[in-house]
Amino acid sequence: MTDFQTQARVAEAAMRDVFPATPLQRNAHLSERFGAEIYLKREDLSPVRSYKIRGAYNAMRKQPDQELFVCASAGNHAQGVAYMCSHMGVKGVIFMPVTTPQQKIQKTRMFGGDQVEIHLVGDYFDDTLTAAQEWCQREGGHFLSPFDDADVIEGQSSIAVEIEEQLGKVPDHVILPVGGGGMSSGVASWFGDQVHCLFVEPEGGACLKAALKAGHPVSLDRVDTFVDGAAVGRIGVQPFALLQHVPLPDVLTISEDRICTTMIEMLNVEGIVLEPAGALAVEALGDVRSWIRGKTVVCITSGGNFDFERLPEVKERAQRYSGVKKYFLLRLPQRPGALKEFLGILGPEDDIARFEYMKKSARNFGSVLIGIETKRPENFPKLFSRLDEAGFTYSDITSDETLAQFVI
Repeated sequence: MTDFQTQARVAEAAMRDVFPATPLQRNAHLSERFGAEIYLKREDLSPVRSYKIRGAYNAMRKQPDQELFVCASAGNHAQGVAYMCSHMGVKGVIFMPVTTPQQKIQKTRMFGGDQVEIHLVGDYFDDTLTAAQEWCQREGGHFLSPFDDADVIEGQSSIAVEIEEQLGKVPDHVILPVGGGGMSSGVASWFGDQVHCLFVEPEGGACLKAALKAGHPVSLDRVDTFVDGAAVGRIGVQPFALLQHVPLPDVLTISEDRICTTMIEMLNVEGIVLEPAGALAVEALGDVRSWIRGKTVVCITSGGNFDFERLPEVKERAQRYSGVKKYFLLRLPQRPGALKEFLGILGPEDDIARFEYMKKSARNFGSVLIGIETKRPENFPKLFSRLDEAGFTYSDITSDETLAQFVI
């Protein structure tokens, strides 16, 4: 056993004074679909509904004389630090992006109580991180990185210790979501060559893939904050040192809209609430179907801190990705009966979800923004064929992200 594994075992054992091991659950639905033994490591069932409590606790227990901790977080690390500040009776100053979902801000306040103060700074995590580090340099305290810290990485690796103990063996594959790299590097380091680790990033925050291509950590030009738990623009130096030999084919990127389909499915089918980052590993199963058939696979559901005010957006994005909802601009003649004629073209499974008609008094045609929901994606080619035959002019804007931001 390596020194890292020994320390990971010590960290895992120490955590039992604070919270029990999170469940490792075989998922019958996914196992049947993919012809494999699929297990979910339910980090969404920790006291703070994410794995971040592990790294926070491990790093803080190694600073027994420290009375002030400072951190930057998109939400989950903040909750872990706040929870441990309350548990240990120490003070915490927590910086979070202005764009952090309200649910995560409120939970951080709840966990920390009077022991923590919260500062909302910056639209992106990297701006928040800079503000937190500058504050710490001015005011003092121990800065607790969300991922670029050896003690934090060691703490996150306790997930792997539990997986092996709960499974009674090492799995064939472990699928790991990646943000700043703290958890993924810790788990991969514990398993070493015994397990094939797969790493999953959102397209709008693929900082591991960018670093592997460059040979060192690089800053992304743009970060999509939708997958807030993994929306990091630059992988940590220490995590990358542990992951720099990962083969590029083992790093998968998944679109933000596609992640939404798994969030909706897990909620409707399994009753499991996952935040976008928490759904990454499960969604990746479809990309590695041929690799995992007949194998034992563990997906780490990294978090379940989901603000249900976001559910309409998640459903919308899932429907658009799966092809059962489309938006288009329709050129409608301004004459009696034109709307009735259009409605007659709709199929039995087509439903109007949005309709905005701007009538122009001096024109022969009016513009209509229309959203159509249907039960099966193959219904749309049939609908468009009927529109063509009837001579309607229309433009499908579903995939036009620039236009969609303004009108959808």
